[in-house]
Amino acid sequence: MEKYKISQPMRFFFFVASSFLWLGLWFTGFGNAHFLLYIPAVFFAFAVVTGICPGLIVSNLLFGKKSSS
Repeated sequence: MEKYKISQPMRFFFFVASSFLWLGLWFTGFGNAHFLLYIPAVFFAFAVVTGICPGLIVSNLLFGKKSSS
């Protein structure tokens, strides 16, 4: 799992992005927003708290690692 850890600047970026998403959901109304809007907000918050990026894991599973020649 160590290979999926993100750096401190990336964690801060995810914190800011997650904060804006949650703020937008709050202004819209949690009951009015579609449930799919919660997925990136939860993923970003998870990345901030744990340092593990679910999007990075999914991208590596889908596209694989770039091999160096």
